[in-house]
Formats: sequence, structure tokens, C-alpha cells
Amino acid sequence: MVENFKIRQLKITSPFWQRYQKMVAQKAIPFQWKMISDQEKPEVTSTTVAGGASDTSSAINNLKIAAGKLKGHHHGMIFQDTDVYKWLETVAYSLKNYPDEKLKQLADQVVDLIADAQAPDGYLSTRYQIDTPNLKFQQLQQSHELYSMGHYIEAGVAYYQSTGNKAALTIAEKMADCIANNFGQENGKIHGYDGHPEIEMALAKLYDCTQNKKYLTLADYFVKIRGTEPDFFSQQNAKNDLKDDPFPDMRQAKDNYFFDDRPLKDEKMAQGHAVRVLYYLTGAAHVARLTNDKELLAATKRLWQDITQRQMYVTGNVGQTAVGEAFTCDYDLPNRTDYGETCASVAMTMFAKQMLASDLSGQYGDVIERELYNGALAGISLDGEHYFYANPLEIDENSQFNPASSHLSMRRLSWFSCACCPANITRLIASLSKYIYDYNDKDKYILLDQLISNQVELGNGIKVEVKSDLPWQGTVKIHFSIPAGEELNFKVRIPSWSEQTSFKLNNHEIKMAITDGIASCTIAEDAELEMNLDLSVRQITANPLVVADQGKVAFSRGPIIYCAEEVDNPGNYAAYSISNNSKLSSEFESNLLGGVTTLQVDNAQYSEMDKLYSKQADVKKQKTTMKLIPYYAWANREKGSMHVWIRQSED
Repeated sequence: MVENFKIRQLKITSPFWQRYQKMVAQKAIPFQWKMISDQEKPEVTSTTVAGGASDTSSAINNLKIAAGKLKGHHHGMIFQDTDVYKWLETVAYSLKNYPDEKLKQLADQVVDLIADAQAPDGYLSTRYQIDTPNLKFQQLQQSHELYSMGHYIEAGVAYYQSTGNKAALTIAEKMADCIANNFGQENGKIHGYDGHPEIEMALAKLYDCTQNKKYLTLADYFVKIRGTEPDFFSQQNAKNDLKDDPFPDMRQAKDNYFFDDRPLKDEKMAQGHAVRVLYYLTGAAHVARLTNDKELLAATKRLWQDITQRQMYVTGNVGQTAVGEAFTCDYDLPNRTDYGETCASVAMTMFAKQMLASDLSGQYGDVIERELYNGALAGISLDGEHYFYANPLEIDENSQFNPASSHLSMRRLSWFSCACCPANITRLIASLSKYIYDYNDKDKYILLDQLISNQVELGNGIKVEVKSDLPWQGTVKIHFSIPAGEELNFKVRIPSWSEQTSFKLNNHEIKMAITDGIASCTIAEDAELEMNLDLSVRQITANPLVVADQGKVAFSRGPIIYCAEEVDNPGNYAAYSISNNSKLSSEFESNLLGGVTTLQVDNAQYSEMDKLYSKQADVKKQKTTMKLIPYYAWANREKGSMHVWIRQSED
């Protein structure tokens, strides 16, 4: 019966997500290729985020130089190679959704180039191969060598699984073998780890693909050693001249920036560079499941709870400060100076997926859903060619004048000097089918985690078709085609935002037992299960310990978080407020922002005062109406201010 649940083929049929996946295939992938191959120059806009906008990448040229096909020096970030690798991973997923022989031929050529650039021992980091070969694995605090190779391993596995290109997998295995030959507990090997986690989750994926236990053992090693060698980086740095450091300032960074101030089992709160933390926790959760390490799994759960219950924005964004692109502390969630890196939202989605694989609970799918429709999705424009690196919850034209918020932009940029985010969000969108279902080998069930329209074929002739108009409509119909003698242990996540959910089986109302946000049933014949979710508009209030949101409310409808843009709400956003008497209504506007449901708030208020300080009676108040749009869609029209949290008034 186990084989009955294995997914054979899955096709996403949701108009909402088909549009995004088609956009990635037809717009984003070709655009990103032009950027990394320097075929076109991107728009250059002034910004301090991600090293500023960039007019050149050289990511492909770096590989050509390392392969001996060009002459020159390395250009760009020390991890510039990863822009190519994440593009390749996006292509791998996209080819399954939208087959394209010309694109496949181009990607095959990129794989061949990477193979040519790879050293005979499997090493590949173009910066070190081209300019500083004597410093290989000697600057691990800053070098991103394992981070870069980890991103290729992920891409190589995905491309092999999608296209059958064995060369892509061979490169990944050679990289992992090189790392295994240089790192580990054995004498003569490096007893340390990369400053930026990534290799942990890459090696776990490589093990899943190859079943070579050497890769799982190495992944476990990197997970377990982090935080146990507090002087490792400083000892390496002491041997190297400061002028050779790619990021000299990192020598002064505190240990918690690298999330290695103590072993994971002793960590109580997420601190430090958000993407480092989340890539590491994703790998740790994966390794914990594969090795059945209960102590490790408990540690990842503890950090999951801290992040999601005390350090996550209502949009799903994480990482509160531009200083170190980092987590800060519990309940510190400023809206005007936050960071909320797109990569961190993508990583949060990956972390949730790995936690779900070990722990059947609706909380993980709730976070995946929040990222997919809000925090992560905001990172890409509706044209597929502009991206946010940082994602504020509040911004206006004056943000540029305050150093604490000058990293933010009211416009997505076409490219960055540090271009980690563009291909990260596109690889997430292209790989969406990985997040819809979850399967458990031990308990033999299939879980519909994301209520996205799809058609899936399982083993023994079992088929499931999901029809859903989420995020705009709340009816979900699930049709089961079950051959005689077969049955399906089926589970479905009930979103936490649906306060009232009703069910029908073959048009008859039924009650379904729901445990921890998961409903269960056994289907033994052709049937249709209908779910009706509650899409009422909700006012959200933050915990009083979140000082930035005291006296304010945010709005949601289903999985969508809303915001107010200046183009719809002229004037100073801070002057707007709503009261308990405000009336809420929703309307689907097919010609707005690709088709969205908007909210209207009647009896809102706009306040003005002539003096800087005065008595309450001098405040001039005017009744007005506010229009709210989905947060993911902001900054796609006229340039202007935006805010998610709206002040509440007594009136």
C-alpha cells in the first residue's frame, strides 16, 4: 500500500499560480540569464541595500575564467557563482512545468561550463580558483565556499531529477566528495564549518537522491559541529593578512551573527543573520528526520516556536534589522526599519516544509501559505523582472533620509550587486508543486497541505483532483478516483484563518475530526469532498509586547495580508486611522494588479494639525475611505508610500 501514496505526476491548475509559474518561465528566467551573462545592463537605481544596484554581474564570465575559456580576474561577490546555480535550479523546476528545448540546451551548456570550471578534486569557487588559490578553505568565516558549493549541489540534484542530466549530478557528487575529503573529525581534516550555512541542507538532499550515507554523515557532522568550536574562525583569521579578507568587517562580528555561539541544542532564541539561521535550521531539521535524532528535532522545534511566535512579521517576513540582515530579539518587530529579506522568507518556507515532514501539524502549512501569498511573493514584481531584497511593512519618501531605513526602497530593482534574492524567489515559485502535498512513509498517509488547484496521479491508478479558487474564493472541491480494492488515507490542512469550515462528502454534510489543524478521512471509492472555508475579513491585533504595533490593526482575508498604498490613499499614511465603527467590504477587481480582491474601509479618518505640538482639540479630523490591496502586489503601480499596520482611533 505504500506505493499507493507516491506522487507520480502533479500538475498545478490554479490560475493564480499558473500565471506566476508562466511568468517565471517566460519572463524571469530569460531576464535573469541576461543579467548573469551580461547580455544586457539592468536599470541602475540608487539604494544601499544588497551592496546597491549593479550594472554588471560577470557570474558566467567568472566560470569561463575558471574553466580557462577567458582571461581576467574574478568580479562581484565572493559567492557570485550562486547566482548561476539558483538560476539553474529555477530552470530545472520550470522545465517540468513548461518544457522548452532551447532553454534545456542552454542549461545543459551551463552544466558543461560548470564541469569545465570544477577542479579535478571537485572543488569549485571561482574567486579562489582565479585569484587566491592559496587561501582555499582558509577563510571560512567569510569565504562562502561551502555555501556556494551547497547551492550547486541543490541545483545539480534538481536538474538531474528533472532532466536526467547525469553530468549535473556527477558535479554535485564530486563537490561533496571534495568537501568530505577536507572536513570531518579525522586527523588531518578541517574541524570546522562555513560561516554561511547551506551545505547542511544540500548534503541532505544529495543523500535523498543518491542514498549514499557518506553525504548524510557529512551533513550530520556540519549540523553537530556548529557552535562547538567557538574560536575556529578567529584562529583561521589570525593566520591570514587582513588585506586578503573578502569581508574584513566580519572579523568583528559577534558569534551569534553566524549562529554559532553555542551548539543548537543549547540555543533558546534565534539571533543573527536571518538567512544563515534558517538555512542551518532547515538542514538540521532534515538531518534530524533522516537520522531519527530526537534531541536535534526538539531543538529545531524550539527555534521554530521562537521565530514564528515571537519574531515573525504578520506578512511572514523575518529578520528585523538591516544591521547584519538579522534577527534581533523576541517581540522586537519594527515596521519602518525592518529588513525582511526575500531570501529569509524563501528559507522560512523551506524550514517549514522540513518541519512538516517530521511533525504532522497545521502550523507548518500555515507558515508556508503565509510566505507563498505574502512575505516571499512580495519579493518579485508582477512583470517578473524587478525584485525586492528587503521588504518593509511601512515606508514613505522620507525613509531614505533616516540611516536606519535608508536600505528600503519604494521600487523593486532589476538587479543587485548581491543578487541572491531574485533567483531564490523564482526557484521557490517554480518548485511550488513540492509544497502542495506531504507524504509520510511510516503512517502511510498523503496530506494536502496547500489548497492549490492541482491534478495528481498516485500509485495503483489512484487520482486526486483539487479545484480551488484560493486566495479569492473559499470553496475547495477534492475529487478522488479510487480503483476497486484500493483506499486512500487522506488528510487535509484546515487553515488557521478559517474560523468556520464546513464539509460535504458526495453532497452530504459531514463532520470531520480535526487535530492540530489537520482533518482526516479514508476514501475507498470514487468520491468528492467539498470544503467551504471562512474568508471573512479579519482585523489582526499584535501582542502588546510588540511596541511598534500598539494601537494599530492589520487586515487579512483568507491567506492574504493587506496594505494601504499612497496611490489609493493620498496624503501622509500616518494621518490615517480607523475606528471600531469602520465598515469593511471586499470586491474582486479583475483589471487591477493581475486580478485581486481589494478591501474598502468606510468611516476611516484623516487627521491633520498645523503645529508640531498642541492640544487634542486642535487636531483637524476628516472622514474618508481607505482602499487596501494585497501586500504582495504593492509597488507595482505609481511610486508611493505603503503601510500594513493602521492606527486605531477612539472615534
